[in-house]
Amino acid sequence: MPAAAEGGGAAASGGEQTVRILIVDDDALVRAGLSMILGGTPDLKVVGEAADGSEVVRAVAACRPDVVLMDIRMPRLDGLAATEALRGLPHPPEVLVLTTFDADEHVLRALRAGAGGFLLKDTPPVEIVRAVRRVAAGEATLSPTVTRTLIEHVTAGPAADPRRDRAARLIGGLTERERAVAVALGRGRTNAEIAAELYMSVATVKAYVSRLLTRLGLNNRVQVALLVHDAGLV
Repeated sequence: MPAAAEGGGAAASGGEQTVRILIVDDDALVRAGLSMILGGTPDLKVVGEAADGSEVVRAVAACRPDVVLMDIRMPRLDGLAATEALRGLPHPPEVLVLTTFDADEHVLRALRAGAGGFLLKDTPPVEIVRAVRRVAAGEATLSPTVTRTLIEHVTAGPAADPRRDRAARLIGGLTERERAVAVALGRGRTNAEIAAELYMSVATVKAYVSRLLTRLGLNNRVQVALLVHDAGLV
């Protein structure tokens, strides 16, 4: 059952904003272990837990997390379906998938559904902490094996016609500058790297990224990158 909501994001030591986390996993020992790892970090706070994907939407409403740490395999509703369900919320939290399964279809479905990251459960604790911070900041984070899966996906050949046509149509509606930023995202560039390549300030790049997400109806940078790859621009 989800924990009750606790006040809005409190300030962490040093004036940093605390990242609020909801842990979703059907294994109580896994939830306890993640709570210990994350709860011992000053700028992270576990505000709730859920044991099944069917509890996620209700838990998010109760706990107001910034990041949902999501397992895939759960008994009633899996983490992929739960991630897709969160897209219907007015202000959905970021999702970081943490699982033992890295099958291609799981990776791609999770990222297309809006997950901001995908890690395997054998990821070292320090990397999990770093990934939660990155996802909370709107940055993508993928384990090396997942990155290889994406590379294989986008280099295997053109996407199926309906997906390619849709991607080309969406990208075609962008301005030249927006398209340049989207292509840079597709190449995995950071905001600072995009700023240097396109002679913008980092603040301007962030504004363009936000505008792209709104115009394309997407949740995060990973989805923009997938769209660019589907359109054949990278």
